[in-house]
Amino acid sequence: MSSNVIDFDGGAKLPLVEDFYTIQGEGYHAGKPAYFIRLGGCDVGCRWCDAKFTWNAGLFPPVDVRLIVERAASYAARAIVITGGEPLLYPLGPLTRLLHGKGLEIFLETSGSHPLSGEFDWICLSPKRQHPPLQEVCDVAHELKVIMENEDDFEWAEECASRVGEDCLLYLQPEWSRYEQVIESVVEYAKRSPRWNVSIQTHKFMHIP
Repeated sequence: MSSNVIDFDGGAKLPLVEDFYTIQGEGYHAGKPAYFIRLGGCDVGCRWCDAKFTWNAGLFPPVDVRLIVERAASYAARAIVITGGEPLLYPLGPLTRLLHGKGLEIFLETSGSHPLSGEFDWICLSPKRQHPPLQEVCDVAHELKVIMENEDDFEWAEECASRVGEDCLLYLQPEWSRYEQVIESVVEYAKRSPRWNVSIQTHKFMHIP
């Protein structure tokens, strides 16, 4: 196990920030009802992050994954999104095995900055310049979602696209606080390079979590 991974009883417990039932707002699965499991802790530190409250894992006492799964399985959602923070800071095998045991479909949202652990049906890689993704995560990502803050990010997006598999879906997503400034250039770029899709944070337009 990587020395950077935080081991709470081998993944039997995880620092749970919140879990809730909502509609996935971004990327390929936008519009799908999903149960979110948000874990605390992140060492990537994006200045525009809309979940900075998750960064300090010490604020969130570890919770038994059996309790997390019990709550998730009690909702109608069949899709589970594991997000953060950066969820790959922790061994996710015990959590994902139990969720799959309930017949649930598991989606991971990650920066790819730590080794992959767990079993997933869909991996959304959202890479960050200051802590680039590991190749092992690029190789298995189903979806690449690059956050667009300014014109320089198109070059970063293409660099990341060169590292993922041919079947990986490519998305450009305007950073929310810069949406009005960048949406036009994002749309025009996708029109010129139609292998790219545009992702927007629809949950924010819907005013839901």
